[in-house]
Amino acid sequence: MYDDMFHYRDGLSAGLRTLSQACRAWLVIGLLGLLLIGGGSAEASEPVRTEPFAPPVVRLNLSEAMALFLKQNLDVLIAKYGIESSKGQQITARLFPNPVAQIGSVASFTQGNTLAKTGGLMMQVQQLFELAGKRGYRIESAGFGVQSTEADFEDAVRQLGFTIKDAYYRVLMAQRRLALAEENRDRFARILDVNTIRFKKGYIAEVDLIRIRLQVVDFHAQVIEAIQEGESARADLRQLLRLSPASKLELTTEMDYRRVDPDMGRLRSVALEVRPDIKSRRAALMQRESDLKLAKAFRVPDVTIGAGYSVQGPRGPDNQQMGILSLGVPLPLFNRNQGGIVQAEVGVQSAQAELDRTVNQVENQVDVAYRNLLQSRRLVEAYLAGVLDDARSTFTIVERAYERGGATILDLLDAARTSRTIQQNFIEALFSYQRNLFQLESSVGQEIRS
Repeated sequence: MYDDMFHYRDGLSAGLRTLSQACRAWLVIGLLGLLLIGGGSAEASEPVRTEPFAPPVVRLNLSEAMALFLKQNLDVLIAKYGIESSKGQQITARLFPNPVAQIGSVASFTQGNTLAKTGGLMMQVQQLFELAGKRGYRIESAGFGVQSTEADFEDAVRQLGFTIKDAYYRVLMAQRRLALAEENRDRFARILDVNTIRFKKGYIAEVDLIRIRLQVVDFHAQVIEAIQEGESARADLRQLLRLSPASKLELTTEMDYRRVDPDMGRLRSVALEVRPDIKSRRAALMQRESDLKLAKAFRVPDVTIGAGYSVQGPRGPDNQQMGILSLGVPLPLFNRNQGGIVQAEVGVQSAQAELDRTVNQVENQVDVAYRNLLQSRRLVEAYLAGVLDDARSTFTIVERAYERGGATILDLLDAARTSRTIQQNFIEALFSYQRNLFQLESSVGQEIRS
């Protein structure tokens, strides 16, 4: 009986332990499930928020765009490297020739002498001395080379400066065209809405409604074209300014009319004085003249002076130590730099021809730019004298007359096209005037105030 009780107690204990382990396992599983459900609900109730990407906004007026262009444009930086290279040549021109050190041994093998008995050591230093002012001419030539390179850099900035101004104002022109196209589209969209109601009531024919609808589509196409033109112009400007394609450009300078009435005679004289390409050609001419003087100086031979010391062995003759002094002079019997002089003379003539050609080009560029500015100014002022306002007011008058039945749909469409054409032509004339002004400033080499 006791054995049965012990077996019953042992079995009961084992069963309780198994039940306890099972409960603990289910408890753990339940807790994990709650955690998973809680985590999922938390994630569902609080989703991860991602901030939308905002492209950087770059606000620039024309002066700021020019400053950024001079700082970051790669073509300007490449042109600037040429100045440093020419300054390196100037440093080289100032250097003296390096001395030449020689060391050797001497020995006598006559009458039974050997190297051990008569061997000696000889040391000598030689220095080349340039005569006839060669070093001075070389320094002078290198200095004019630096001036020419600096003027070339200024000329590169002048030409690229016109490019950046032209690109800047192309963006402004595209913005003006877009604003005009959107205004015409919205205006005819309202006309279309009104006439759709009138058509449903039987006041107008279906063909008139179709014509208005086609005109709205045409204006919408002009909006898309203006947007594409603006994006292309902004891309060109960003590339010149070395900005990221993600940058959003906001131009703060307005394309307004500013009358300029310059003095042609003064412009021509100023251009011949300050144009950097003329400065570069003049410096190049002076450099070639210095090269000619240097080539003629090479007819005079340079001298080489040397000094040394020689020591002989203890078993040598009585004069065991010697001082050495030498003088070397080339004999100009055949080569007197005749070819170099001819080449230098041709270089001077070529540089003079380049200068004359550049002066002629500058005078013609200033004259053409001045005449183009006068013509474009006359056209802009003709628009501003009343043509632009007349085109706008005519469209408004015909639109009101059409609403009252005093004009046909063809009259309305004709007035709309005329107004649009006049305003687009005015925008192009204003851009052409501003571009011709920039061209004149580039031709003269400085900004024109009045």
